[in-house]
Amino acid sequence: MTLRIYNTQSRKKEEFHPMEEGKVGIYVCGITAYDVCHVGHARSAVVFDVITRYLRYRGCDVTYVKNFTDIDDKIIGKAGREQKGIAEIADLYIREHDEDMGALGVAHPTFTPRATEHIDGMIRLVTTLLEKGLAYPMDGDVYYSVERFPGYGKLSGRNLEDMLAGARVDVNDKKRNPFDFVLWKASKEGEPWWESPWGRGRPGWHLECSVMSQRYLGETFDIHGGGEDLIFPHHENEIAQSEGATGKTLARYWVHNGFVRVNSEKMSKSLGNFFTIRDILQQYHPEVLRLFLLQSHYRSPVDFSDAALNEARRGMNRFYATLKALKEVAAGETATAAEPAGKDGEMTAQLQALRERFVAAMDDDFNTARAIGHLFDAVRLVNTALAEKKPGVSQGIFLQAGKTLLEIGSVLGFFIEEPDAYLFRDREREAAKRGLPVAEIESLIAERRAARAAKAWQRADEIRKELAGLGVLLQDAPDATTWTIA
Repeated sequence: MTLRIYNTQSRKKEEFHPMEEGKVGIYVCGITAYDVCHVGHARSAVVFDVITRYLRYRGCDVTYVKNFTDIDDKIIGKAGREQKGIAEIADLYIREHDEDMGALGVAHPTFTPRATEHIDGMIRLVTTLLEKGLAYPMDGDVYYSVERFPGYGKLSGRNLEDMLAGARVDVNDKKRNPFDFVLWKASKEGEPWWESPWGRGRPGWHLECSVMSQRYLGETFDIHGGGEDLIFPHHENEIAQSEGATGKTLARYWVHNGFVRVNSEKMSKSLGNFFTIRDILQQYHPEVLRLFLLQSHYRSPVDFSDAALNEARRGMNRFYATLKALKEVAAGETATAAEPAGKDGEMTAQLQALRERFVAAMDDDFNTARAIGHLFDAVRLVNTALAEKKPGVSQGIFLQAGKTLLEIGSVLGFFIEEPDAYLFRDREREAAKRGLPVAEIESLIAERRAARAAKAWQRADEIRKELAGLGVLLQDAPDATTWTIA
């Protein structure tokens, strides 16, 4: 495998060599289950879904772990406001998350542990850190002492002394150092709690991922991922906890996706500029959202807008229209086993080159933007061959082209639907968005068909122009006229 991955910790691309040949362990930080998911969550989910799909495409046995935080201040706060139990809130939003991810075509991870399932492991880890002198108890809380871990800051590139020089210190804070972080919190009135050697309490947020990654992937594993907002302090603190306890490297490669931005600002709940996945999927097909997210390199920010989504919709429609045409032309045919010759040989070579270019793009730090560009190139090639009806290009080779597009598309989570079904649903969805009367459109198409049969060409052209003014495009076939919305 010649895959190269940009490692956040080394700040450069490195050749990827899994710990065990043919097997890859990936841990990605999941959601805090207190609200529905927004498109920022969608980006992280789609990015690591594609990374996992690609590694499997290359023949790797991937164990993919993505956790749920089901105990947190935000969950406790929401439960209090809605007068519900903590577990009830977490269960609700985990179900909502799973529905959103399913709608997006995100494959279910190998394991999806919850923080509350691993409290005993967290208590053991805190105990180890105390025994090693890396943590200290204070009034029922337990804090990690960042000054005792020499590598603190190595992931984010921050220098602890520089951070301390600019830090504001709260004189009432129980921490010895403003950057010390809580491992275990003493319970407050009305909060959930678990028994521990330090009294009743609950784990700090950073603690859970160290325990769950170790439980499912071991003390050292291949890839740790998440959004770039988690680099500091969350992932930095994970490293301090895990490596401080084991003396071993936590993750060999750190992979972080960039933000989704709106008007040059990070999309987030705190800024109030977020769009939920379900709201977007009412307006656009899930594969359109995936295409929008993957047309930028995963480390780059993406700018969210209706214009960008509409452009992605047009692109996905081109893909599906090509697949529909290939399905129709290859209907009833099968590719022969004989060595292709002439134009068939040229097309076969070009299709093989598509696979090679796709792999080369993805091997270069999972460059989906370039890979999708190659996919569009292939579609143009196929459409040209279809339009020109090149002599020597058999129907079998078009069947091969369709299989190649589906093979590559599956790695990106594309082309899950039948082309006819996709294009019909897109048409219905877009007509509803624009307030176009479908019954009237169908009636005008029927009138045009009658005008053409009567050789009333002027009226037929008038109807076509009228429909084009509404964004309705017609495709005439010998036995029917179909329509789409531009």
